[in-house]
Amino acid sequence: MSDYFTQPGKRGAVVVLRKPIGNRATAKVCGVMPTRVHAKMLITQLERAESVVKDLFMEATDDGIEALEAVLAACCKEVMEKGPKVRDPGPEAPIEPAEEVG
Repeated sequence: MSDYFTQPGKRGAVVVLRKPIGNRATAKVCGVMPTRVHAKMLITQLERAESVVKDLFMEATDDGIEALEAVLAACCKEVMEKGPKVRDPGPEAPIEPAEEVG
């Protein structure tokens, strides 16, 4: 069973989150994707990178948070480049990692 899950976002977007781990009390937003297909691709990408990402999800230092955000941004970018093409989602449909929920 995956540690990642999705929930509906604004304007039809899909939010990808990771269950809390380590010292995190709330789920971490990993990215906001324009479609469910992109969200599933992001989850697959993050599961492949899990050996590195899992440690970063537990890290609460500034460097750990910065490294996690960089990994999430790179995964989101790759999914958008390799995934199905979408019309311009507009300025209100971010594809980068978003603020934490909770």
